[in-house]
Amino acid sequence: MRRLLLLRHAKAVKQSPSGKDRDRALEPRGHDDARMIGAWLQQHKMVPDLALVSTAVRTRETWDSVSADWPTVEIDLQDDLYGADPGELLRAVRTAAGRDPRRLMVIAHNPGLHEFALALTASVNTKTGAELADHLPTAGLAILDFAIDSWSDVSFRRGRLEDFVTPRHVKDAS
Repeated sequence: MRRLLLLRHAKAVKQSPSGKDRDRALEPRGHDDARMIGAWLQQHKMVPDLALVSTAVRTRETWDSVSADWPTVEIDLQDDLYGADPGELLRAVRTAAGRDPRRLMVIAHNPGLHEFALALTASVNTKTGAELADHLPTAGLAILDFAIDSWSDVSFRRGRLEDFVTPRHVKDAS
């Protein structure tokens, strides 16, 4: 069994000082939301063993905030995750096979990440699955389980959506 945690970067500023999209930083709300999702993951014992993170500023800052209170977690910054489509994201996930983490996190961008979550899902074990079908908001987290022994065996329509968590869900539950 392998668990995949797909996290969209948190809320970012509209424009960076450089004018480059890759350089957009998180808004204060984005940092707060990422810390909230990180605390939720820790509380539910779902801290990843490895994180694949886009090299964009907003995804790296999301990682820094989400993981601030976690024990050391291996991180792999991947330039190819910026603007990645579902096929590229699938290839990135399969690269984790050599390190064999039980729980793998990917922090990337829409629309590719949302499309990837939907493409992986064969079944849903959550009432919030319909919400994910509609939208993957900033700091939204899709949790998928796969009945496989290696990340190299991940493929489309083989995952089970176990949960879909957003900062709003966490706030509403507390």
